[in-house]
Amino acid sequence: MYARAAYAERWADEGVYRDDSDAPGRHRSRWIVYGGSTSVRRAIVRLAIAVVLPLLATPLDTAAAQPREKGFRVGYLSPGSSSDPARLRRFEAFRQGLRELGYVEGQSIAIEPRWAEGNYDRYPALAADLIRLKVDVIVTVGGAATQAAQQATRTLPIVMSVVIDPLGGGLVPSLARPGGNVTGLSVMAELVGKQLEVLKEVVPKLSRVAVLWNPANPGSAPQLREAEVAARTLALRLQTLEARVPQEIDSAFAAMTREQAGGLVILADAIFTNQVRQIAELAMKSRLPSIYGLREYVEAGGLMVYSPNTLELERRAATYVDKILKGAKPAALPIQQPTTFDFVINLKTAKVLGLAIPRSLLLRADQVIE
Repeated sequence: MYARAAYAERWADEGVYRDDSDAPGRHRSRWIVYGGSTSVRRAIVRLAIAVVLPLLATPLDTAAAQPREKGFRVGYLSPGSSSDPARLRRFEAFRQGLRELGYVEGQSIAIEPRWAEGNYDRYPALAADLIRLKVDVIVTVGGAATQAAQQATRTLPIVMSVVIDPLGGGLVPSLARPGGNVTGLSVMAELVGKQLEVLKEVVPKLSRVAVLWNPANPGSAPQLREAEVAARTLALRLQTLEARVPQEIDSAFAAMTREQAGGLVILADAIFTNQVRQIAELAMKSRLPSIYGLREYVEAGGLMVYSPNTLELERRAATYVDKILKGAKPAALPIQQPTTFDFVINLKTAKVLGLAIPRSLLLRADQVIE
């Protein structure tokens, strides 16, 4: 092996040449090693080993430490149980929303669900766990979940999927410009006024209505205030009953019976949603015409539901996640409200209760269960 004498510079004692023979002025060089001393060859071998071995080890180490190369990680904080079909339908609606936006689980995105199993006391630990995992955004279902996540972090983006009146509940200072790290979808507290109107149409002589609510939910107080306003307009008296845990629901219904309530409104709350069958059966047993804020109640035997379409809200939450992952700030994303509502009447239950549902209501219903 040799290099052209015209453009070669020899390192006299090293046996290493720089060959610029391609052409002068092109700034191209290649180093050629030949001959030279034994110490030089040994040095070069050691250098090669030092460079090559780490490269061979890198893929294995990287794969172990970084299971996803460039994907996002999203936390999902739910008050329900992973064994509850209704909760799983909502979760699947959120996942479907992400798929429609082009995300592929296990590739471009990973979802980390955490289930409170109907226990609000679990929220702080579950939120802390998601933060420890360094998720890019947390999706929260319900006001209590949102409150717990907000208390755990003021910087990590939080997207609400189904939250009653976050403004009245103190979660955000404004719907148009929420500020901070919380945005998403809201169900306004005025909905309970419409529910009372419908209940009055079904039972024209109604005068006393029981209202079951959970003070631990930040969205319950605004709902209760709206219920009181609507009750005055409709000449109704409200009997408010608290239930913070499932064990208090039975005693609340016993109080309704003692006070001879003529109707029942259940304020939206995750604890109650986890007990839809128990509540629907107790309402039937107490012969109370009732209206609810979630479709699952009529499927369990409840009389009527007037509520936002929660599956649609979950799908729309995926749109907020998408915007945030692409660089948008929660503080600048306006909080949106529902665009579709479900009005469902269970005629089977109406017949058992001896109620004649006005034809005008039947025509307005999205679904009538017969």
